[in-house]
Amino acid sequence: MAKIFLTRAIPEQALQLLIDAFGENEVEVYPHDQIIPRDELEKAVHGREAVLCMLTDPWDAKMFDAAGASLKVLANCAVGYNNIQVDAASERNVTVTNTPDVLTEATADLAWTLIMGASRRSGEAERYLRAGKWGSWSPNFMLGNEIYGKTLGIYGMGRIGRATARRALGFNMKVIYHSRTQRSAEEEGSLNASYVSFDELLEQSDVLSIHSPLLPETTGLFGAEEFSKMKDTAVLVNTSRGPVVQEAALAQALKNGDIGFAGIDVFEKEPEIHPELLDCENALLLPHIGSATLETRTAMAYLAVENIIAVLNGKTPPTPVN
Repeated sequence: MAKIFLTRAIPEQALQLLIDAFGENEVEVYPHDQIIPRDELEKAVHGREAVLCMLTDPWDAKMFDAAGASLKVLANCAVGYNNIQVDAASERNVTVTNTPDVLTEATADLAWTLIMGASRRSGEAERYLRAGKWGSWSPNFMLGNEIYGKTLGIYGMGRIGRATARRALGFNMKVIYHSRTQRSAEEEGSLNASYVSFDELLEQSDVLSIHSPLLPETTGLFGAEEFSKMKDTAVLVNTSRGPVVQEAALAQALKNGDIGFAGIDVFEKEPEIHPELLDCENALLLPHIGSATLETRTAMAYLAVENIIAVLNGKTPPTPVN
């Protein structure tokens, strides 16, 4: 049995780095391009020394027990690690690692894809055109929101939140934010950003972009009450974690006109999407592609591989979680 198991295929260059380090016979990749079923995962990880996993792979105490005492490192190919019960890993002396920083710019780019696309009804307009419905130019046709000079609200001013805010400078936007930690006055000045309360963020944002981790206090944070406080023209964007937003409430808010538009890349129960949200023409929906560039996905895989190589060689990994 190979001592290293990958739950999904990764870019070839990163896979080759792992093979070069330990030999082809010591590396096994799950052969199907899909989420590995839990029962299969429990069997596949048994007796491994290292597992390179994805955000879609659940690692609770039972999964660590299934892997057994041989497991030394669990390398999550994602910046988030809410799929992993880190305490259970620590109790079993398993090092957990993630891939921060390398996906910051790509995800911020995607947030702006959603900001602009949702504001200008791009998805709806393209569907309309492809369906053969477009007859002629009209002054009142497909009217959306301008972005230039408006107020961008950021919930969660971490790396990706700051990168998203930085891009707003080119649109002469006022930036307001709410976060667990207020940034320094110097950093706020460089981003044209001001710290506000959560209610002020909801009430004042023309575009509200979510960039928070999934924590008990952020799970389901954006629901009917929060949407009712937002402008009826506001755009809600989420590229963070799906469960931060209550999808049923978002669909209702979009249909009721409580908010204007939404741009969503992550969902509560991926790959399932609430059917009512699918019916909302004023929602631009993407299949979790925030980090989906060749450069970024390759860099993520390289970092995950480097973490495995370090731990199995008795060294400190570049990005440990525990």
